[in-house]
Amino acid sequence: MTDFIPNKTYNLHNAVSVQTCPSNIALIKYWGKYEGQIPANPSISYTLNNCRTNTEMEFFADEKFSVQTFLGGNEELKFASKIEKFFQSIEKYLPWILSGKYIIRTENTFPHSSGIASSASGFGAIAKCLMDLDEKFSAAETHNFRLKKASFLARLGSGSACRSLYDGLVVWGETSEVAQSSDFFAVQYPGEDVHSVFRNFNDWVLLIHEGEKSVSSTVGHGLMNTNPYAESRFAEAHTNFKILKTILKEGDLHGFIKLVEHEALTLHAMMMMSDPAFILMKNGTLNVINAIWKFREETGLPLFFTLDAGANVHLLFPSNGTEEEIKTFIIRELLPHTQNGGVVKDVMNF
Repeated sequence: MTDFIPNKTYNLHNAVSVQTCPSNIALIKYWGKYEGQIPANPSISYTLNNCRTNTEMEFFADEKFSVQTFLGGNEELKFASKIEKFFQSIEKYLPWILSGKYIIRTENTFPHSSGIASSASGFGAIAKCLMDLDEKFSAAETHNFRLKKASFLARLGSGSACRSLYDGLVVWGETSEVAQSSDFFAVQYPGEDVHSVFRNFNDWVLLIHEGEKSVSSTVGHGLMNTNPYAESRFAEAHTNFKILKTILKEGDLHGFIKLVEHEALTLHAMMMMSDPAFILMKNGTLNVINAIWKFREETGLPLFFTLDAGANVHLLFPSNGTEEEIKTFIIRELLPHTQNGGVVKDVMNF
């Protein structure tokens, strides 16, 4: 977008930026994309509070362009190569970016392969560092513009990363249901349109499978290009946005649970109907889902789930006075289905 191509001069110098960015969990899923990281349908996510990436970026002016990366103190050559290509791809938006050397040190507050999107928080933190350096070299734009541009840049590294730049409920992808929504960057869902029941939520991630996923998200998105149900899925996402807008306004927790679980299962159904087909769930995933449904039927308590493109289960439940009974059930009945008793506990408050 031309809005993000600068027309100004820069005063480059050695500089350091330290930034943090949380991950997010999509409620209406983004699955399928077009060239340039353009989503095939709009998505909406909760931004997590505690699961985040902390990044330090050192810039050495006038040195030959190169990138050196460290993850948890260990040098990662493959990741460095990926970041170099990312920086080269966004030069027209940050004309100074290839004019120096970078040392990037990054750490996640959550375990790898946990079903929490490290690419979202990782590229979000890198984009924030870049915009912080851009401000140091030429302080011209407003904070809101820099945040929007950081979301734009993060998207080009990892699509869902653009949503991690904002708190609360966040929308990416143009939809008539949300003013100023865009395919190029994320926007916050208007807080005045969200009932209080949806403002304080728990997200406990059960680590059903702690290894690498059988198929990457990049491959999964690509499989939508030949999926016979893709266009129906994209249309459904738009319809679900209309439904969700009413749910959020009215505080319809039952409708919220139904829609969020349907979206999670639809994502996995799309993978099962791709060519080649993939089944991303494990036995533990199915056991947990069935146990949640039985628990909810017997108690009426609002414990429900969503899934990313993997086997691990995000357990969602509001902080409304019923969470202690729900937490007891999770620990007693659901943790035994995990690979090593692993669970990551987070919250979403806004």
